[in-house]
Amino acid sequence: MLKDLLMKSRSYRRYDESHVIDRQTLIDLVELTRYCPSGMNMQPLRYYISVDPKINSIIFENTSWAAALGPAGRPADGERPTGYILILGDKRLTQNFFCDHGIAAQSILLGATEIGLGGIIIATVKRDILMNALAIPDHFELLLCLAIGKPVEKIVIEEMPADGSHKYWRDEQRVHHVPKRPLSELIVNLND
Repeated sequence: MLKDLLMKSRSYRRYDESHVIDRQTLIDLVELTRYCPSGMNMQPLRYYISVDPKINSIIFENTSWAAALGPAGRPADGERPTGYILILGDKRLTQNFFCDHGIAAQSILLGATEIGLGGIIIATVKRDILMNALAIPDHFELLLCLAIGKPVEKIVIEEMPADGSHKYWRDEQRVHHVPKRPLSELIVNLND
């Protein structure tokens, strides 16, 4: 059921680095995006895929991870993802990518979850440095970075505390806790 898949698809920040992802797995995940909606059916997204440890290191060094957790939020050696998918917008087709990259990212991560992998959407990226380091042409805009790997962390979804704090946190056993708002807060009823 979709709800079960969504509950298992979390923003993972720790992976089993010995679990190597092959390029074809990432290609298969990107293929899922072919079936996603696209604003004006423009389909302007393109994907840069890496399973190469040297390129992965370049990507890793130019991304920020879990600022709310400080240095503890950044994967340690041995816990880094072994695959990356950079979502690019082809500016030769359009300058407006609408929400296509969000739809594509979520679809890829749900696909990863379905096959026992996990990932995270990273929007805090040193775009210019990374584009230059990877020799990505100027007609592309780097929209999002997806890190993919075999998750090793436990993530617990819990009700938002009474004080309304939305901050995620880790306990002494490194279990990652993510508070979620109750459904009653999400529905706007203007007739009451």
